[in-house]
Amino acid sequence: MPDRRTGILKAATRVIARRGVRGLRVGELAAEAGVSTSLIYYHFTDRAGILRQTLEFISDRADRYTAEGQPVSSRAVDPRADLEQVLLLEFQDTAEVRENSTAWGELRATAVFEPELRQELARATHTWVHDVAELLARADPTGTAPAHAAAAERLTALVEGLSVRWLSGSLPGEHARHLLRGAIEAELEHCRSTTGTTYGAHRPGRAGFGQN
Repeated sequence: MPDRRTGILKAATRVIARRGVRGLRVGELAAEAGVSTSLIYYHFTDRAGILRQTLEFISDRADRYTAEGQPVSSRAVDPRADLEQVLLLEFQDTAEVRENSTAWGELRATAVFEPELRQELARATHTWVHDVAELLARADPTGTAPAHAAAAERLTALVEGLSVRWLSGSLPGEHARHLLRGAIEAELEHCRSTTGTTYGAHRPGRAGFGQN
C-alpha cells in the first residue's frame, strides 16, 4: 500500500473516531491527511470507497497490534493463554486501540443504514471469527470445528459489546477484561463438560497486562 494512501486511511480512522462517520467530510479528511481532495478521489473514487477501505485498514491494524502483543516464544507453549491474550489485547488502554475500536464500532453501526458497507464488514468479521476459532481449536484440540466456530462467534460478539461499554465510559476496562476472561473460561468449561477432557486450572491474565 503506497504511503500516501496509508496516510489517508490513518487520517480517516482518526476523523471517524473523533467525529463519527457522519462527521467525515472529504474536505476535512484532506486537511487531516495533508493532501488535496482530488488525491483522495483518485485513490478511493467516492465517500463509500473511503469507508470500505478504512474498514479494511482498521481490521488489518487490529490484526497487527494483537499479533505484536504476543511474545513469539509463548505462542506454541500455552494455547489457552494465547487465546485469552489475543482477545484481551482489544482492551489495551492506548490511543491506537481506542481509536481503532471506536472507528470499528462506528462503521459497524453505520452499516445498518448504509448497505454498501455490509459486504466488507461481513468479510472482516468472518476473518476475525475464523482466527479466534483456530485459537480455540489449539486450546481445545478435542472439540469440533462447529463448536469452535460457535464459540468464536460468541466471544467476538462479546468483545464488541464490552468494547462499546468500555469506550463509552459505562464499564471500567478492568471489569471488561474480567468478564471476558470469565466468558473464555465458560466456553472451555463447556468443552470439558461435553468431551470429558481434563484441563488445567484456570489461569488469570498475565500480571499487569492491559491495565488502565
